[in-house]
Amino acid sequence: MLVLSGVIRVQKMNPQGHEILLYRVEEGQSCILTTACMIGHKAYPAEGIVEHDVDLILISPENFNDTMAKSEVFREFVMANISLRICDLMLLLEDVAFGRMDIRLAKLLVRNTSESHGKYILTCTHQNIATELGTAREVISRLLKSLEKQKLLHLDRNKITILDLKGIKSIANATQ
Repeated sequence: MLVLSGVIRVQKMNPQGHEILLYRVEEGQSCILTTACMIGHKAYPAEGIVEHDVDLILISPENFNDTMAKSEVFREFVMANISLRICDLMLLLEDVAFGRMDIRLAKLLVRNTSESHGKYILTCTHQNIATELGTAREVISRLLKSLEKQKLLHLDRNKITILDLKGIKSIANATQ
């Protein structure tokens, strides 16, 4: 699968129903899990969810194998994509295993907040953030409440307004 436009979120769910974002597949990228499953003849172990309307190209396993064998350019594209995603997944694993959740949350807030009329706003649910960070909604709610008590942000339903972007960035830049 090659995404021509749009964004697909690839996530994994455990038996208890907790989700973690593995990566996003954006324009010009392919899904390495799809590729790995085709190469290894395995079932797809995650789910892909369209975040923004997607145009894509699907390649049958037969055409994929034939093109891998015959095209050095295609083979290099596939291998470079696999390499990039494995590095991304290693960083995610390190972050989940060793990263402090308050720092990870602050980084997400800084990365995803957009300015609107002089205010810094993030529109999403606590569950969306928890899924993105691979933790429970209750953990995110508790951390956000703590940041609100520190007057760094204000919480509304499905909306977070950053009151002190410098303060949030200072947490995001703290050492683990």
